[in-house]
Amino acid sequence: MTGHRSIRLVYENCTSCMICVRECPAWCIALSSHSEPIPGSPPGPRQRTHNILDAFSIDWSLCLYCGICVEECPFDALAWSDELPAPAASASGLVEELT
Repeated sequence: MTGHRSIRLVYENCTSCMICVRECPAWCIALSSHSEPIPGSPPGPRQRTHNILDAFSIDWSLCLYCGICVEECPFDALAWSDELPAPAASASGLVEELT
């Protein structure tokens, strides 16, 4: 079989910027994150923070496999994978939490 089979998350590259979520034409990507202070950042009127990814999921029943999310991610946090999504008995079972 040729072509791409699924998308994988490169967790350490993800900044939770939400570009993949906004650019997906099928709205099949969901992510949640929280902010934490950057240790050792200089004092100021507003503390510097960075986002920490809590959860990232793709609904394979909605995914068009168009690759827009992979192409638009400026941090290379999404990549094509040759692994197939796990089969499911219903569409709700096709929502996969990526780690």
